[in-house]
Amino acid sequence: MSMEQPPVSIVLEKLGVPHRVFHHENPVHSFEQAASERGQRPGQVVRSLLFRVQDGEYAMVLAAGPAQISWKLLRKILGRSRISMASEDEVLQVTGYRVGTVGPFGLLNQVRMFIDAGVMREDEVSIGCHGGDKPPDLRSVKAKSRGFHGAARNAGPG
Repeated sequence: MSMEQPPVSIVLEKLGVPHRVFHHENPVHSFEQAASERGQRPGQVVRSLLFRVQDGEYAMVLAAGPAQISWKLLRKILGRSRISMASEDEVLQVTGYRVGTVGPFGLLNQVRMFIDAGVMREDEVSIGCHGGDKPPDLRSVKAKSRGFHGAARNAGPG
Protein backbone atom coordinates (compact mmCIF):
# COMPACT_ATOMS: atom_id res chain seq x y z
CA MET A 1 0.00 0.00 0.00
CA SER A 2 1.37 3.41 -0.97
CA MET A 3 1.81 5.75 1.98
CA GLU A 4 2.72 8.92 0.08
CA GLN A 5 1.18 12.15 1.33
CA PRO A 6 -2.11 12.89 -0.49
CA PRO A 7 -2.50 16.29 -2.26
CA VAL A 8 -5.15 17.54 0.20
CA SER A 9 -2.81 16.82 3.12
CA ILE A 10 -0.01 18.82 1.47
CA VAL A 11 -2.31 21.83 0.98
CA LEU A 12 -3.70 21.65 4.52
CA GLU A 13 -0.19 21.36 5.94
CA LYS A 14 0.98 24.45 4.02
CA LEU A 15 -2.01 26.39 5.39
CA GLY A 16 -1.41 25.20 8.95
CA VAL A 17 -4.73 23.34 9.16
CA PRO A 18 -4.64 20.48 11.68
CA HIS A 19 -5.64 17.20 10.04
CA ARG A 20 -4.93 13.50 9.96
CA VAL A 21 -4.88 10.96 7.16
CA PHE A 22 -7.02 7.84 7.61
CA HIS A 23 -6.23 4.67 5.67
CA HIS A 24 -9.12 2.29 4.98
CA GLU A 25 -8.06 -1.33 5.24
CA ASN A 26 -10.81 -2.63 2.93
CA PRO A 27 -12.62 -1.32 -0.15
CA VAL A 28 -15.21 1.36 0.60
CA HIS A 29 -18.55 1.06 -1.21
CA SER A 30 -20.54 3.98 0.23
CA PHE A 31 -20.11 7.23 2.13
CA GLU A 32 -22.07 5.64 5.00
CA GLN A 33 -19.46 2.88 5.25
CA ALA A 34 -16.65 5.43 4.99
CA ALA A 35 -18.19 7.48 7.81
CA SER A 36 -18.60 4.44 10.04
CA GLU A 37 -15.00 3.32 9.55
CA ARG A 38 -13.76 6.86 10.21
CA GLY A 39 -15.85 7.24 13.37
CA GLN A 40 -17.99 9.96 11.81
CA ARG A 41 -21.58 10.63 10.83
CA PRO A 42 -22.46 10.41 7.10
CA GLY A 43 -22.91 14.20 6.97
CA GLN A 44 -19.23 14.64 7.82
CA VAL A 45 -18.09 12.86 4.66
CA VAL A 46 -17.59 15.31 1.81
CA ARG A 47 -18.58 14.03 -1.63
CA SER A 48 -16.86 15.54 -4.70
CA LEU A 49 -19.43 15.69 -7.52
CA LEU A 50 -18.31 16.59 -11.04
CA PHE A 51 -20.76 18.24 -13.44
CA ARG A 52 -20.42 18.86 -17.17
CA VAL A 53 -21.33 22.50 -17.79
CA GLN A 54 -20.71 22.37 -21.55
CA ASP A 55 -18.22 20.65 -23.86
CA GLY A 56 -14.81 20.92 -22.18
CA GLU A 57 -16.11 22.83 -19.13
CA TYR A 58 -16.71 21.19 -15.76
CA ALA A 59 -17.58 22.24 -12.23
CA MET A 60 -17.18 20.36 -8.96
CA VAL A 61 -19.55 20.62 -6.02
CA LEU A 62 -18.41 19.50 -2.58
CA ALA A 63 -21.45 18.27 -0.67
CA ALA A 64 -21.88 16.94 2.85
CA GLY A 65 -22.79 13.24 2.91
CA PRO A 66 -26.39 12.62 1.91
CA ALA A 67 -27.11 16.27 1.03
CA GLN A 68 -28.93 16.75 -2.27
CA ILE A 69 -27.66 19.29 -4.77
CA SER A 70 -30.15 21.85 -6.05
CA TRP A 71 -29.83 21.46 -9.81
CA LYS A 72 -31.89 24.61 -10.31
CA LEU A 73 -29.56 26.67 -8.13
CA LEU A 74 -26.43 25.16 -9.69
CA ARG A 75 -27.73 25.93 -13.21
CA LYS A 76 -28.42 29.50 -12.10
CA ILE A 77 -24.95 29.92 -10.57
CA LEU A 78 -23.31 28.49 -13.68
CA GLY A 79 -25.52 30.55 -16.02
CA ARG A 80 -26.66 27.47 -17.93
CA SER A 81 -30.11 26.09 -18.62
CA ARG A 82 -28.73 22.55 -18.94
CA ILE A 83 -25.96 20.73 -17.07
CA SER A 84 -25.35 17.04 -16.42
CA MET A 85 -23.33 14.78 -14.18
CA ALA A 86 -19.98 13.89 -15.72
CA SER A 87 -19.68 10.29 -16.91
CA GLU A 88 -17.18 7.91 -15.26
CA ASP A 89 -14.89 8.36 -18.27
CA GLU A 90 -15.12 12.16 -18.03
CA VAL A 91 -14.39 12.06 -14.29
CA LEU A 92 -11.20 10.09 -14.96
CA GLN A 93 -10.22 12.30 -17.91
CA VAL A 94 -10.84 15.61 -16.09
CA THR A 95 -9.63 14.75 -12.59
CA GLY A 96 -7.16 11.95 -13.20
CA TYR A 97 -9.00 9.78 -10.65
CA ARG A 98 -11.71 7.14 -10.71
CA VAL A 99 -15.22 7.77 -9.37
CA GLY A 100 -15.17 7.14 -5.63
CA THR A 101 -11.61 8.42 -5.16
CA VAL A 102 -12.00 12.03 -6.34
CA GLY A 103 -11.24 14.90 -4.00
CA PRO A 104 -10.89 18.61 -4.79
CA PHE A 105 -7.07 18.68 -4.66
CA GLY A 106 -4.41 17.46 -7.07
CA LEU A 107 -6.77 17.30 -10.05
CA LEU A 108 -5.42 16.78 -13.54
CA ASN A 109 -7.35 19.82 -14.83
CA GLN A 110 -8.66 22.95 -13.17
CA VAL A 111 -12.42 23.07 -12.58
CA ARG A 112 -14.72 25.62 -10.96
CA MET A 113 -15.26 24.57 -7.36
CA PHE A 114 -18.32 25.13 -5.16
CA ILE A 115 -18.77 24.13 -1.53
CA ASP A 116 -22.28 23.37 -0.29
CA ALA A 117 -23.12 25.20 2.95
CA GLY A 118 -23.74 21.85 4.68
CA VAL A 119 -20.00 21.16 4.61
CA MET A 120 -19.37 24.29 6.66
CA ARG A 121 -21.85 23.30 9.40
CA GLU A 122 -19.60 20.47 10.56
CA ASP A 123 -16.74 20.92 13.02
CA GLU A 124 -14.83 18.10 11.36
CA VAL A 125 -15.13 16.73 7.83
CA SER A 126 -13.35 14.06 5.86
CA ILE A 127 -12.75 13.88 2.17
CA GLY A 128 -11.41 11.23 -0.17
CA CYS A 129 -7.94 11.78 -1.44
CA HIS A 130 -7.17 9.72 -4.49
CA GLY A 131 -6.71 6.18 -3.28
CA GLY A 132 -5.21 4.98 -6.51
CA ASP A 133 -5.96 1.80 -8.43
CA LYS A 134 -5.81 -0.57 -5.47
CA PRO A 135 -9.03 -0.41 -3.41
CA PRO A 136 -7.28 -0.95 -0.05
CA ASP A 137 -5.30 2.25 -0.63
CA LEU A 138 -8.27 4.53 0.07
CA ARG A 139 -7.43 7.53 2.19
CA SER A 140 -9.38 10.24 3.88
CA VAL A 141 -8.24 13.45 5.44
CA LYS A 142 -10.08 14.67 8.50
CA ALA A 143 -9.85 18.42 9.12
CA LYS A 144 -11.76 21.25 10.71
CA SER A 145 -14.22 22.49 8.09
CA ARG A 146 -13.22 26.17 8.29
CA GLY A 147 -9.62 25.29 7.47
CA PHE A 148 -10.80 22.97 4.74
CA HIS A 149 -12.72 25.86 3.17
CA GLY A 150 -9.53 27.93 3.04
CA ALA A 151 -7.66 25.04 1.49
CA ALA A 152 -10.36 24.51 -1.14
CA ARG A 153 -10.12 28.18 -2.15
CA ASN A 154 -6.41 27.62 -2.77
CA ALA A 155 -6.83 24.33 -4.65
CA GLY A 156 -5.57 24.03 -8.16
CA PRO A 157 -4.36 21.39 -10.56
CA GLY A 158 -1.78 18.97 -9.15
